[in-house]
Amino acid sequence: MTRLTVQCMLACVLVVNTMSAPAAQAESLRETAVVRAFRSASPSVVNIHGQKTVRATAAGFAGATPDSFRQVNGMGTGVVVDPRGYIVTNFHVVEDVADIRVTLKDERTFSAELIASSKRDDLAVIKITVGEPLPVIPRGSSEDLMVGEPVLAIGNAFGYENTLTQGIISALHRDVPVNETQSYRNLIQTSAGINPGNSGGPLLNIEGQMIGINVAVRVGAQQIAFTIPVDQALETVTEMIEQYNRQRSSLGIEDLLVSDAKDLQIAAAGSTELEPGDRIVRIGDRPVSDRFELALAALDVRPGESIAMQVQRDGTTRDFTLVAGHPRLDARTGTPAELVWEWIGIRAEPLNISSVRRMNSRLGTNYKGGLRITSLRSGSPAARQGIEPGDVLLGIHEWRTATLDDLEMIVEHPELQRTAETKFYILRSNRTLYGFMRLANRPATHH
Repeated sequence: MTRLTVQCMLACVLVVNTMSAPAAQAESLRETAVVRAFRSASPSVVNIHGQKTVRATAAGFAGATPDSFRQVNGMGTGVVVDPRGYIVTNFHVVEDVADIRVTLKDERTFSAELIASSKRDDLAVIKITVGEPLPVIPRGSSEDLMVGEPVLAIGNAFGYENTLTQGIISALHRDVPVNETQSYRNLIQTSAGINPGNSGGPLLNIEGQMIGINVAVRVGAQQIAFTIPVDQALETVTEMIEQYNRQRSSLGIEDLLVSDAKDLQIAAAGSTELEPGDRIVRIGDRPVSDRFELALAALDVRPGESIAMQVQRDGTTRDFTLVAGHPRLDARTGTPAELVWEWIGIRAEPLNISSVRRMNSRLGTNYKGGLRITSLRSGSPAARQGIEPGDVLLGIHEWRTATLDDLEMIVEHPELQRTAETKFYILRSNRTLYGFMRLANRPATHH
């Protein structure tokens, strides 16, 4: 090989290296904090969609004509807060949706169950069953937010899934009236683009941590949108989940804690071996640091089940075993079927598996089941609302009625005592309809 050839090869190598260095540098500059934040948070953001029935008039269900109801497509966004498939979104996203559908970032779609909701706070918790752990949204805090700091929003804007927008925090502590009966308080105002479909999605700080739940946009204005602060939202969600847990089982420690939602310190020992000052750090195999994580840890605990708990006391770690208690139910007279007949005025039987499959195939839905009405009591709440034999009862209030056990749980639920009118959903002639029954005056039970 001649000297000239060697020199040429060295020159070529130098040229290649000179050309590749700027390209590599430019690529690293493209990966900004915004890119990293989206990459971190977006796998935990889901799209929520489904049809809801809208009543065209304020008339009651009885005597309604087909034109009194119409189907509209609803859409929104949610965030995964627990790897088992628990998702937080806005209540108005899932309100009146009989079959809530959730699509993950990898485009798999699942049917969701409504776990708990608060119309007043416009928040809801739903659950999907995937069979594998889901990525959980990184959580930040809304206590130290600064006007002017950059923020990001991810959502299902106008149906365009996983849309990312950027802006700043424009103001804090905004009160926003919606109508004469509802208003939002203490909201974050942001200039990030939030559109129909973004509701229920996360507002992120530049580090990719959720600092709020997007909820509203100012109609007719540009770059004015509003978000529920994450600390406020999760405090409400915690109360919702704790109430849901108490209806099914109880670890017996919820009332022993200090009132601060972020502190798991025992305030009163009660009849347990716990001592005031003990700090709960683990439930089962889940580390917990606040009441929100404690409520999540107790979600799937069944009555009578034993679960390990770990606390810190005087710098040492101590282990205890808790036994989940049974929810407190009113003593009742008669069987559940008799109480339902007296209270609601229906007799029903669950659809068999083949009927459920045919129903879902025909309607393109994913209902878990339903109760076919076999008879009505004259003058009952169900009869007054125009329910007919052959209708399929899909749900009452926020609970599905796939089995008679579901109906028994609903009959025993104390929340219906505080509700003047209770919404119900039925399937009739391939149409999902809803109405309202007055169920607050339930038959008297004896203790």
